[in-house]
Amino acid sequence: MPTHRTLIRGGYVITMDPALGDLPSADVLIDGERIAAIAPHLAVDDCALIDARRHIVLPGFVDTHRHTWQTQLRAICADWTLGDYVSRIRFGITPAYSADDVYVGNYVGGLEALHAGVTTLLDFSHCMNSPDHADAAVQGLRDAGVRALHCYGFFAAAPNNRAFADHAQRCADFGRIARTYGGSAGGLITIGAALTEVGLVGWPETTAEVAAARQARARMVLHTGCVWGSPFTGGVEEMHQRRLLGADQVHVHCNTLTDGEWQLLADAGALVSISPETELNMGMGRLALGKCRAVGIAPTLSCDIVSLNSGDLFAQMRLALAYQRFIDNDPINQSGAMPAQLTYTARDALAWATINGADACGLGAAVGSLRAGKQADIVLLGGNGFALRPPLQPHGAVVFQATAHDVRTVLVAGKVVKRDGALIGIDLPAALTRAERSAQAVLSRARQAGADVPYTEPTN
Repeated sequence: MPTHRTLIRGGYVITMDPALGDLPSADVLIDGERIAAIAPHLAVDDCALIDARRHIVLPGFVDTHRHTWQTQLRAICADWTLGDYVSRIRFGITPAYSADDVYVGNYVGGLEALHAGVTTLLDFSHCMNSPDHADAAVQGLRDAGVRALHCYGFFAAAPNNRAFADHAQRCADFGRIARTYGGSAGGLITIGAALTEVGLVGWPETTAEVAAARQARARMVLHTGCVWGSPFTGGVEEMHQRRLLGADQVHVHCNTLTDGEWQLLADAGALVSISPETELNMGMGRLALGKCRAVGIAPTLSCDIVSLNSGDLFAQMRLALAYQRFIDNDPINQSGAMPAQLTYTARDALAWATINGADACGLGAAVGSLRAGKQADIVLLGGNGFALRPPLQPHGAVVFQATAHDVRTVLVAGKVVKRDGALIGIDLPAALTRAERSAQAVLSRARQAGADVPYTEPTN
């Protein structure tokens, strides 16, 4: 049976593949879910055509840490510290989420990601109030059509939650999710595990979570080294001593780690996710780009929480690159001089948001760059907006000029999910209305339960 073929014609192709590099005017042939060929001109007929002239074609972005379930809490913690976030969302609002609220957050969050050219999410899903919540989280991502490493969170927001009698039941439910949605059954979804922060549970529980993840051959993600003056989110040395560190882990933030702890992560082959907007705005300290460079870890980027900041990686690339250039240049400036050259380039930032992220999610063989045989997760930037006309320096245009509104076309596994700037087959007003109603319901329930959260009565 013949597969569906699509030809992306005549774009400036940034492959992020070291062997292919950039192709100033090239075609990309897609056969079914995969890229069949990339070349300056492909003589192909009998296929759907996407005109990419005056567009930049590049791999879909990869976000390595997003609490997608919080999508409907947009900007609620714009002026909160990390301490405020932990007390008011993690322990105040999380217990008020129903399974349907988790579905809405993941569904609308998945759509938001696709709109911004983020085709792969590491979904850090730590709102598993019941087994129904766990199923709803997966279903929301599947219905949105985004590729995801969905990481089941073991975190217990409410100790008296009767859906799980104890920690062992949470680990067992993770196993159920891994069996149900793992492998080919998941389609675009890969199942991972989100570990509870070190310091919130004891070492027997942390060890059990790692063991459950490794038994399921699941990638792990955890918040590491982001709270100053506290053992909360620490424990790198202890994890090393217990042989819990590994190359199957993504450690998020890592602002407070010592040089010795950084070396332990590097020696274990662990990966790192950096959330520029969250970390700089919530008082978490210096971004870890320089530390990653010092120990040879390829950094990745993440949006973290749209309950604070933007849901696109353009903002994260831009802020991360500006921050690191400032940090590297400041000693030179303070000596009364100007730098002779910059330490990081726009292409470096693109790597953080594409191929590095794919590798961190364990998906580097499938996505993160464009070459024949890989999954056709592809983004076209361009159109008649100001940002990319003319694209004199394409890498710089993507990193410093583009926004989600310049994302004209998005494909996931060869399927067009956004065309001419609009998501396909989505009733977006209805989805956003559903998100608004969910937010009001969640905040009302949280406030009734005594949580210190802002709440405004709906006007209609």
